[in-house]
Amino acid sequence: MDYIRCTRYRMSHSKENMGCTMSIAFNRRGFLAATASFAALHPFSANAVANQAHLRVMETTDLHMHIWPYDYYADRERDTMGLARAASIVREIRSEATNSVLYDNGDFLQGNPMGDYMAYERGMKDGDMHPIITALNTLEFDASTLGNHEFNYGLDFLMKSLVGANFPVISANVSKELGADPTSDVTLVPPYVVMDKEIVDGIGQTHQIRIGLIGFVPPQIMMWDRRHLEGNVHARDIVDAARAYVPVMKEQGADVIIALSHSGIGAARHAEFMGNASVPLAAIEGIDAVLSGHHHNVFPSATYAGRPAVDVTNGTIHGKPAVMAGFWGSHLGVIDLMLETSGGEWRVVGHSSEARPISKRNEDRSTTALVESDQAVLDSVADMHDATLAYVRRAVGKTSAPLHSYFALVADDPSVQIVSRAQVWYVTEMLKGTEFEGLPLLSAAAPFKAGGRGGPEYYTDVPVGDVAIKNVADLYLYPNTVRAVKVTGQQVKDWLERSAGIFNQVTPGKDGQLLLNPDFPSYNFDVIDGVQYKIDLSQPSRFNSRGELIASDSHRIVDLTYNGGPLDLEAEFVIATNNYRASGGGYFPGADGSTIVFEAPDTNRDVIVRYIVDQGTIDPAADANWTFKELPGTSVLFDTGPKSVDVVSDVKGVSIEPAGEGEDGFVRYRIDL
Repeated sequence: MDYIRCTRYRMSHSKENMGCTMSIAFNRRGFLAATASFAALHPFSANAVANQAHLRVMETTDLHMHIWPYDYYADRERDTMGLARAASIVREIRSEATNSVLYDNGDFLQGNPMGDYMAYERGMKDGDMHPIITALNTLEFDASTLGNHEFNYGLDFLMKSLVGANFPVISANVSKELGADPTSDVTLVPPYVVMDKEIVDGIGQTHQIRIGLIGFVPPQIMMWDRRHLEGNVHARDIVDAARAYVPVMKEQGADVIIALSHSGIGAARHAEFMGNASVPLAAIEGIDAVLSGHHHNVFPSATYAGRPAVDVTNGTIHGKPAVMAGFWGSHLGVIDLMLETSGGEWRVVGHSSEARPISKRNEDRSTTALVESDQAVLDSVADMHDATLAYVRRAVGKTSAPLHSYFALVADDPSVQIVSRAQVWYVTEMLKGTEFEGLPLLSAAAPFKAGGRGGPEYYTDVPVGDVAIKNVADLYLYPNTVRAVKVTGQQVKDWLERSAGIFNQVTPGKDGQLLLNPDFPSYNFDVIDGVQYKIDLSQPSRFNSRGELIASDSHRIVDLTYNGGPLDLEAEFVIATNNYRASGGGYFPGADGSTIVFEAPDTNRDVIVRYIVDQGTIDPAADANWTFKELPGTSVLFDTGPKSVDVVSDVKGVSIEPAGEGEDGFVRYRIDL
C-alpha cells in the first residue's frame, strides 16, 4: 500500500479546516469476474460487474494494548487475544479482496500492563513511538477514532502517543473550544476525514471513490476522566455532532460515509448524551455503515437479538450494515459493501456483516487458536513486550499482611478486604460532583479462588512483602469492570441473605455438621464492607439459587448495623461492585441492572493495581465486620487448602481448630459456633 500523508492533517484546526482529505493509492490485488448477483453470494466470493466494486471494510475495536497474545496478569500466553492474531485475518482478507480498508475503533491506548508500563513507568519521550501506534503502523491501518480509554493517562500523554501515526485519528465530539454549533468547535483531533481511494470494479477498471470517516466517543469521558479533562476539553452529544458534520462531509464529496462509533449498541431512541448511541447514530441520513465498539461484545450475534432497529440476522442497524469486533483482538469485524456508480455518484447497493474470531471455545471450555500470530506485528513491539514482562514481575507495592483466601468463606478475609477497599477508593472519586456523592458508600466483593471444584491448591496466597502486578490476577480472576448500584437498606439486607445461601442450615446443639453447600459457587458469596452483621445458621436460606424468595419468615442476617446503629431499611445506599453482579449475575436483590448509577470504564483488576500503587504499602488485614451468630453447643466442619495451617492463627471473629484431613487433599477444621 502506498500511503500519502495529508499535509492539512493536524491536531487542531480552524473552521476552514474542519476536516482533512487524504489520498491513498492501493496496489491491485486482482479482481473477480461477475457471474452472479451480490445477494446470492457469500462475502468471500462476492462478484461485481462493470461500474460495481466490492469493498471490504475491516474493523478492530477495544484492543486495549493487547498486541501479543499474552495475559500479563496471569503471565502466560492466551489464544483468545492479540492484534497479532487478528493481523493474520487481515493479511488473508487483503490477499483475497480486490479492495479493502482497515480501521480501528478506539480504546487502543490503555487496558493491560503494557499500557500502564508506558504511562506510569517509561513515559513518552520526544521521538518515542508508542507500541500500539507502532503495531498499527506495521499493519498499515487506514484510520482510527478515539475511545474513552485514550484519555485515562491525561491529554499530554495521549497527544504524545499519537505522534508518529501513519494514519489519521479522528473524533467529532471532543473539543478544546466549543463554538455555536459542532462545526464551529475547535476539536481535539480532526472530527472527520475524507479519503480518496482507488478501487477496481468487476471488469478490472479503476475508479476513484471518496470515503468519509467520522469518529465518536462516549461523552461520559467528562465524568470518567474528570481529573484530566475538566477545564481542558468539552464533550458533545454523539448524535448531535453527527447531524452537524455528515452534511458537511457530503458537501466535500464523500461518496460513502462510515461512522467509527466507539459507542455500544443500546436504546433505539436518542437521549441526550447517551453513551451507547450506535442505534440512533445509524439512523442519521448520509451514514452508510457503522463500526461499533465499547461494549466488548460481538455484532452480529444473538447478544443483540430482539432490540429495536437491530437485525442480527442481516447484521444491520436501521437497515445499514454494522459490526462490532469483540475486544482485545478477539475478532476482526468485516463489512462487505457492493458499491455501484451511476451518473458519477457511488452508492451502496448490497452489504453483509460478520465478526471473524481468532479462536474457538471447545465443549470442555478449553480454547483452540484458529490463526497464528503475524510475526511482523510481534516483532514490531518485541522489546516493549519484554519490558512489560519485567514490569509485571516486579513489585509495585507492598502488603503488610498476607493476602490469602483459605478462610474467606468462614471469616472476614484479607483477599476480599483489599478488593473492597480498592473499589471504595475508586468509586468515591468517581461519584464526586454527582447526585450520589452524599449517599453512604458500601462495597461488595466475593472470593474467587476458594477451593471447591478447583481443588486444594485453588486459593489466593500472596505473602507479606512485595506485591507484583501479576499477583492481582490471583486476587481478582475475571476481567470485570466496576459498577455502582443504588439500593435501599432492605436490599442491602436481602443482598446479604442471598450470599448466606452458601451455608447449610445447621441444627443447634449438634456437633460436626458440614458447613458449606457444595453447589453454591464462592463467587456468589458477597461480603459487604461498610456494615456489620452476623449470620444465623440455624435459619433456612431466605432465597433459592435463582434469588427467588422461598422462606419469607427466615432471616439469617441478624444484628445488621451501620455506623454503630441499626441499619435503616428505608435509607438509600450505594454499593460498589462489578458489572456481573450489578447486571443481575447471581440473582441478587437490588442488582438486576435497573439500579446501576455508575458504569466505570475500568476493570476491577486495573483499579486494584492503581490502588496498590497509590497506597504504596497496603494493610488488608480483615476487620471482622461479619461473623456467625453464637449457637452454644454447636459446631460445623469446614474444608480448605493444606497451606492454611500457616495462617489459621490470624483468623479473626471465629473459634476454629484443626479437625484432621478432609477429602481429596483438603484439610478439615472445626468451628465452634
